[in-house]
Amino acid sequence: MGLGLGRGEPASERIPESARLVVPVMAAGGGSGRSTVACLLADALARLGDTVVADLSARLCSPWPAWTAGAQGGGGLGALPPDRPLSRAEIRDAAAVRPAAEGRWSVLTDGREWSAAPLPLPADPAAWYQLAAAGGWQVLVADTAHPVALDITAADWAGLPGLTRGWCALPYAVPVLCAQSTAGGVHRLQQAVEVLRHCEGMPLQRTVVAFSAASDGRLPAVARAAATMLAPHTAAVVHLPHDADIRTHGLAARPSRIRGRTAGAARGLAAAVLATAREAFGDPLPAAPQPMPAPPPLPSPSPAV
Repeated sequence: MGLGLGRGEPASERIPESARLVVPVMAAGGGSGRSTVACLLADALARLGDTVVADLSARLCSPWPAWTAGAQGGGGLGALPPDRPLSRAEIRDAAAVRPAAEGRWSVLTDGREWSAAPLPLPADPAAWYQLAAAGGWQVLVADTAHPVALDITAADWAGLPGLTRGWCALPYAVPVLCAQSTAGGVHRLQQAVEVLRHCEGMPLQRTVVAFSAASDGRLPAVARAAATMLAPHTAAVVHLPHDADIRTHGLAARPSRIRGRTAGAARGLAAAVLATAREAFGDPLPAAPQPMPAPPPLPSPSPAV
């Protein structure tokens, strides 16, 4: 697929209640626009199913606590004890809720004060899938924190599956690989794609590439050339335009600040993700494993009179 808005506008019908769509948003390194892509993508996917973003970065390395400050709800990941089963209500109450262009979506992040002890987050992608599924969300957008090429190479040398493979193996996963449309960003992306191409079992044909423009105007020649090279090997290549307001103010919970062309490109990215999922797994998406949430606690017995 060439540049533009992906495979047309997203289908109007929602994904089936029993289906689950996992979208790990990944990059070869920092400065790729990964969190911005995850945010815009969640906003666009919210019209298709109950959506949550899982923030996998450490508290002081993540923009999400600032982006969700003042949002409705949100005890945060620190409110979810790791040593006991959790009810659906507990999981959902921990998430911050953001308004979307149509509806709303949720964010699981660590919103505690900067001075709080670091929160040990699970590394296993299956743990995040289980948390999202037990919380009842249909779409999980994972804002990952690991560098893709390094993770795959290190895992192969160690004889381990690695985080990238773990995310891609979840039901039903469509990876989104992000890069800035600069010479450095394109080089890191091409290196990551080369690693994906030569490692067995990596679903490059099921991967959507998202280029984030670093400035207004036409996509640079180096990014256009990369898109041409990537098109036969990936599911889609989508261009997200430069948005000066996002660059200046970030993505706090103010959807009205997102420009129309940026929102349109995000809808195109969501369309590419959904079309890829349906082509790979079936249309409609089949039912997916759903871990059973813990039952609500029983009321305490009344004291004897």
